[in-house]
Amino acid sequence: MPKTIEQYLEMGLDRKMAEYYASGRKQLTAVSARPDFMLLLTFSNGEQRILDMKPTLKKGGVFTPFRDINNFRRVYLDDCGAVSWDIDPNIDSNVVWNNKVDLCPDCCYVDSVPVSN
Repeated sequence: MPKTIEQYLEMGLDRKMAEYYASGRKQLTAVSARPDFMLLLTFSNGEQRILDMKPTLKKGGVFTPFRDINNFRRVYLDDCGAVSWDIDPNIDSNVVWNNKVDLCPDCCYVDSVPVSN
């Protein structure tokens, strides 16, 4: 039986995430990089959303290599449906797991905004 927003709130989730889970998880079906360091995300329900990556890139850390637009454009969906980048495109991230940086699909949905037509 699906849980309610209130049940997810009682579990410690914030309201945005509780509403997302209560409405049903969405799977990513496509991702593409835009020239403004935003990602165009397509979900299994047909919805398209925009995720602004500039704040994440500004923080640096594991995302530092993707401040270069050419590296940022190498985004893809991995086998688990997560938004991913290979740090070194010449290394197979399925073999060397720490070569990949990824984003949780659920967070991608919650942190993005619908595409306005």
